[in-house]
Amino acid sequence: MQQLPLTDPAVCAPLTPEAAFLTDDSAAILRFAAEAFNAGRAVALVTLVEIRGGAARPLGAQMAVRDDGMYCGFVSGGCVESAAAHEALEVIASGTDRTVRYGEGSPWFDIVLPCGGGITLSIHKLRSAQPLEAVLEASSLRQAVSLRYCPASQTLTCVPPTHATGWHDAAFDVCYRPCTRVIVYGRSLEADATARVARAAGYDVHTSDSFNPRTSFALMDAHTAVILLYHDLNRELPVLQAALAANPFYIGALGSMRTHAARVTTLHELGWREEDIARINAPIGIFPKARDAHSLALSVLAEVAAARLRETNGE
Repeated sequence: MQQLPLTDPAVCAPLTPEAAFLTDDSAAILRFAAEAFNAGRAVALVTLVEIRGGAARPLGAQMAVRDDGMYCGFVSGGCVESAAAHEALEVIASGTDRTVRYGEGSPWFDIVLPCGGGITLSIHKLRSAQPLEAVLEASSLRQAVSLRYCPASQTLTCVPPTHATGWHDAAFDVCYRPCTRVIVYGRSLEADATARVARAAGYDVHTSDSFNPRTSFALMDAHTAVILLYHDLNRELPVLQAALAANPFYIGALGSMRTHAARVTTLHELGWREEDIARINAPIGIFPKARDAHSLALSVLAEVAAARLRETNGE
């Protein structure tokens, strides 16, 4: 009679971490973790909490790792994610959170970051999906919020965004902002190209040819970029005044320097202050005289991305 093995090798074989999908979108990462936890799986959240020198990802970048080795998110340019997922699996198995260093200052000489710097990761085994769900709910309501991780108590809580992402006393806060909304006004080839490029970049895109007070004011929050691509200042004026009266982080308007001078004169005559008018980026875009629609779209959205980054960093 053939003797059966006492253990199943397939059961004992170590898990090989594998990316479930590629994303650096914070909402997708938190949703992946929350859904896995609610389905009865153990999950670890990996957070970039220190950068030494250069780094491919910003402070607060995250990964979510399931107990079956599937993960999503990035904390580097792709060079430590598999190693971090292995560490996360050990945290899941042990139930004890840990801190891991890679690159400069790390005990693992064989894991080198191409940027030449170093990073520190905090790995937390989820005890509840509630803090993640609270962040996702706030994001759906277009509200900023933070996750606060306390290593001493190994706890994660959802809190108001009172600090920038980083260490504050003995806790690390990760700030989450709603998806950048882009409203493109105008009926033109340029407007169509800009909307398409904005969608490809992952923005929440809305388009319109005319001003509707009810919808326009409702959409223009602090996480919105208003892009005016009219070839007629008279058609542009109602939308532009609505944007100036609201609080979008970016307002950009099409036209030459001469066109913008005429725009400024009109706004002064209507009683707008100099500091209000100075919020308008015109001529729109990061490089001048973009003559074709797709070059203009790239120029405009690069300017939007730069403005969002400055606003996020408090510059």
